[in-house]
Amino acid sequence: MMWGNGRRVILKDSTLREGLDVPGVALDPGQKRALLVRLAELQVPEAELVAPGHFDADIKVLQELGVADLPIASSGLIYGNGPECLRQIADAGNVLDRVDILMPVAAARPPAGLKEKAALLREAVQAATGHLAQVGAGFPHSLQVGREVVVELCLEAVAAGATRITLYDTNGAADPWEVGEVVGAVRRASDVEICFHAHNDLGMATANSLSAVRAGATCLDVTINGLGDRAGNASLEQVALALHNRGADHGLRLELLPGLARWVAEATGVPLSQLAPVVGEFIFCHKSPSHLVSPRLFEAFDPELMAMERTISKN
Repeated sequence: MMWGNGRRVILKDSTLREGLDVPGVALDPGQKRALLVRLAELQVPEAELVAPGHFDADIKVLQELGVADLPIASSGLIYGNGPECLRQIADAGNVLDRVDILMPVAAARPPAGLKEKAALLREAVQAATGHLAQVGAGFPHSLQVGREVVVELCLEAVAAGATRITLYDTNGAADPWEVGEVVGAVRRASDVEICFHAHNDLGMATANSLSAVRAGATCLDVTINGLGDRAGNASLEQVALALHNRGADHGLRLELLPGLARWVAEATGVPLSQLAPVVGEFIFCHKSPSHLVSPRLFEAFDPELMAMERTISKN
């Protein structure tokens, strides 16, 4: 089914933030820069590089790496309710191209009251616009609260100067219908750019990401090989191919994805399954006799698109 019609969708890579939350995964500065170079070659437009939990350490590494000379925009996250929020915003302005101010929407996460959340959000977003040209706002647990709460806080952020809203399915429990409803509600309330951040705890990250685009999102958070906290995030390679097949335009060089997936698997020590969608070793391997007459009928996309080859299993 075609529904993109050339529609532009930004794929923002978060491997160097979410991917480093995988137990046992650590990249040295040289590996981080090498990954950024590869992402730039892939023509990924933006990489999220700074996590709110270790902001100062990440900023220091970026200063040492010299990311400003790479043709890829850099961004990071800052909690709008954090005790050092304003200082971090000022520091980010010297290193990053963009910051997204986070405000948890769940009542169980401080600040507890909606009015207090809105007030701190406005203050932080307004402060950020004084230091950076590109400022967004992100809302963890957007799919776990009432959509009216999400819409209200989104409008507060836009009024304060945010030019992008990121909606997080933080615990990975949402389904495509829920995602479509929440993204659609924000889209109807504002023409602001919407980004969607999926987690894969129930195996729906790719489907939820596509649903977000259908409902009006024009930006998606993705990670190479789906690396990320717990069960991971939306896979860059899966989302890129699914969007391509449906006529959307993300501008990525798809033929580079298999090599990048293997490089990341080796660098992180997290194996790439032979059965991995899109980039797995067996994706174009046919064994069933009924497939061999016309293998193309059993393939989701042309192997040439990914610079891969069709094979026949002998056993």
